Amino acid sequence: MSIERSTKVIVTDLDGTLLNPSHKISDYTKSVFRKLHQENYLIIVATGRHHLDAMPIAETLDIPFYLVTSNGARIHSPNKELMFSINMESEAVKSVLALDIDPEITTVLFRENVWQTNKLNEKLNSFQPELNYQPELVNFNEIEDFAAIKIFFTHERHSKLLELRDQILETHTACFSHAFSLPLCLEFMDKSVDKSVAIAQILEKEKYGFHEAISFGDGYNDEKMLLNTSKGLIMGNAPDSLKNKLSHLEVIAPNHEDGVASYLFDKLLNKTA
Repeated sequence: MSIERSTKVIVTDLDGTLLNPSHKISDYTKSVFRKLHQENYLIIVATGRHHLDAMPIAETLDIPFYLVTSNGARIHSPNKELMFSINMESEAVKSVLALDIDPEITTVLFRENVWQTNKLNEKLNSFQPELNYQPELVNFNEIEDFAAIKIFFTHERHSKLLELRDQILETHTACFSHAFSLPLCLEFMDKSVDKSVAIAQILEKEKYGFHEAISFGDGYNDEKMLLNTSKGLIMGNAPDSLKNKLSHLEVIAPNHEDGVASYLFDKLLNKTA
């Protein structure tokens, strides 16, 4: 069966995928997604971003969509109602932050209304065209409640984050799921959290299956999503390590060339093709 006939659901990551390098959705991409909505495709946006950060960006599509955020720790319905929510337990987070973490690493706790960090990082702020999800500089030694949606670490050297990942997993193997959303961004969530798990909940609610969905992504936090859908498309700007690991998947044009929208127009909307 052709992709045009079998596809009912479109799942897309945001950063490095649907968003251009300015962290915005281009006018061309908006126009393609509006046409997809008119033709009754179900749209799911699945991102590592916090919902307060992701919602205003995704809303510029100006169509109904399901929103999966924090890699699956939150699901919002097309009418913005919270459908699913899970946090990391306070003691588990506290035990991670008690490790001897290199002070050069920026550590962030995704809380419900603010993100708490040991150092303000302008590069992180630049990911938000509008600062809807506010940073709060804190001393983690002075915090009592550590319950969080996820723990986020960033550093300019991927190798340093790999060392930190191994350090945490050495004593917390069964506690968390983790992923590199970007080579310089390491994230830990509750062990039950993954984009693909959240997407499965949406598909069940809408009476669809993964075999009727295609997905687009550029990071390791997209890996299971890309593998579970009937067709997973990797962005041309994705790390070579991800392309090599998932070498059987098709690589499409990068985000700065509207790769997602161009593919969808060509495969699903271009009736003369």
